[in-house]
Amino acid sequence: MEKNSKIFIAGHKGLVGSAIVRELQTLGFNNLLLRSRSELDLLNQQAVEKFFDAEKPDYVFLAAARVGGILANNTYRAEFIYQNTQIQNNIIHFSWKSGVKKLLFLGSSCIYPKACPQPMKEEHLLTDVLEYTNEPYAIAKISGMKMCESYNLQYGTDFISVMPTNLYGPNDNYNLLGSHVLPALIRKMHLAGMLMNNDFDGIRNDFIKRPVEGVDVMGTNEELVSSLEKFGIFRAEDAVELKLWGSGTPRREFLHSTDLARACIFLMNEVNFKDIVKERGLKEVRNTHINIGVGEDQSIAELALLVQKITGYTGRIDWDDTKPDGTFRKLLDVSRLNNLGFKASISLEEGIKAVYQEYKSK
Repeated sequence: MEKNSKIFIAGHKGLVGSAIVRELQTLGFNNLLLRSRSELDLLNQQAVEKFFDAEKPDYVFLAAARVGGILANNTYRAEFIYQNTQIQNNIIHFSWKSGVKKLLFLGSSCIYPKACPQPMKEEHLLTDVLEYTNEPYAIAKISGMKMCESYNLQYGTDFISVMPTNLYGPNDNYNLLGSHVLPALIRKMHLAGMLMNNDFDGIRNDFIKRPVEGVDVMGTNEELVSSLEKFGIFRAEDAVELKLWGSGTPRREFLHSTDLARACIFLMNEVNFKDIVKERGLKEVRNTHINIGVGEDQSIAELALLVQKITGYTGRIDWDDTKPDGTFRKLLDVSRLNNLGFKASISLEEGIKAVYQEYKSK
């Protein structure tokens, strides 16, 4: 990519897209194409076609997606498969039609089988059944990756796919009705800490800044306490207890969004589809995506203790093992990425500290 190349970042306001924008701007790229949802509806085929015809971007980062945690994935199964498939179909197809030089498609580690060997290698894709709770989302992402491969093979495009591990960072989703585990832990412990200190003004202000459906910030203190209970935050006399979903035993890997952005830009500049196929010596072209992660994980219980330490919450933590855990372990094998010359550099504790400071400042 040249500094004045036209670069379209689809989903530039989200966790991933905003990180890519920040990193590109830091590196001096000055011709970024950014469109909000109100300016460009990525679900609308005609609107996307018109955008590509008019703008003709040189490069595309496809970071737009409908995302969420276990609850959201399992509840809104139809929206997750329809919206994600529609968005990526539109962007990938019209990237080819308009002559985009290179596209990078962002998937998710949930594409791998539920009982996948650990750590998960790229070649493990489609070797067994998927985790049920996020199967529609995973199938959409697999479809996007296969679409990139298919267009490359038939049309000679240079569309590459990356599969990031669990992400966190600035602009994360803290909505307690649909957030992933790490931002949910940060917000719940922040709220629980304020409840311990009877800081109801602080709790109200938190919900004013980040509204959650069903929480009335104008209600009484007792009504606020009742609302917090819906999210596992309980008060009994002077004690506060935080009850978290699952057993706490599943293990997860977490990557800061800045590290992901750096990896994506590195791959966009240094790696193309033909190189990937040649390097792997593939007779049948498949599994050409590249895992992006840190190569180490921790249990959700260990993660909770780390967040507790950083947020300063001193109350009790309990686990509700009647709620689903999801896949037991999802650790990516990142040896291919490391061998290409990139390695993540932000430690989990360092990253969570920075994210929590940002959370409190907004």
